Amino acid sequence: MAETIEQLRAKKDDLQSIANELKEKRDGLHKESKQLAEERDKINASIRSIRNQIHDHKKKRDDLNERVKHAKGQRNQLNEKSKDMKKEIRSLERKRTSGSGEDLVKLRKQLRALETEQMTQAMSPQKEKKLIENISDINTKIKKQEEELSKDPKLKKAFEEKEVFKQKAEKHHETVEELASRAQQEHEEMIKLINKLDNHIKKVNKIQESIVNTKIKADDVHKNFIAHVDRIHEIERELTSLKESTYKKKKKAEKTSMHKEANDIFERFKNGEKLSTEDLMTLQKAGLI
Repeated sequence: MAETIEQLRAKKDDLQSIANELKEKRDGLHKESKQLAEERDKINASIRSIRNQIHDHKKKRDDLNERVKHAKGQRNQLNEKSKDMKKEIRSLERKRTSGSGEDLVKLRKQLRALETEQMTQAMSPQKEKKLIENISDINTKIKKQEEELSKDPKLKKAFEEKEVFKQKAEKHHETVEELASRAQQEHEEMIKLINKLDNHIKKVNKIQESIVNTKIKADDVHKNFIAHVDRIHEIERELTSLKESTYKKKKKAEKTSMHKEANDIFERFKNGEKLSTEDLMTLQKAGLI
């Protein structure tokens, strides 16, 4: 059974209401997608900044590590020179003390052994007294030999050179520790930023996934919206066609009625009846006069 104009209009209104809801939902999803994209772009800008900071910290760390390596090399060279001078001093001391029959190196070694024994071992008062006397005796011998050796210009110069090398090595060691500490700080800052970067990337990936899902939903809603709009247009065409058909039927019915009336008037005219002005106009419209 064909639908009436009222039924089609009611159906169109229902479809239009649904279409409006779909359009609002689609626009809402597009707005949500845009907001997510703005948030993603903001985090991406932060990611670029963090990457630049990581690069800067890495460069500083690597530069400092190179300086640490160089400073270590200089320190080690100075330590080697200090060791060499120590060996030279011992050699000179042995040569200078060989005539006295006492080896200064051995005396110092004996002194350290006796002092350790005194501090670590329990002993009787008599034994401790004898040990103290031995320590004092060795100390006297060492001081006597050191006084004699201090007058030797070669030894004096060797001691001075050894001390210079030692001080320079210590200074370079301080530089090594300072540079290494700074390099470690740069490394730790870099690691913090790398962890921050990882968290940002995870957030961006999650947001991007939400954007894709939101766009898919928006596309589905839009397709549904277009389907409803198409159906509305189809109903509008049906309404137009139905109105035209109704109009034609009405006109045809009016024309048929008019012709019948005109024929009746014409018959009356043929029978000699007097016609009114309205009757004449009806005959004229029907084409009978």
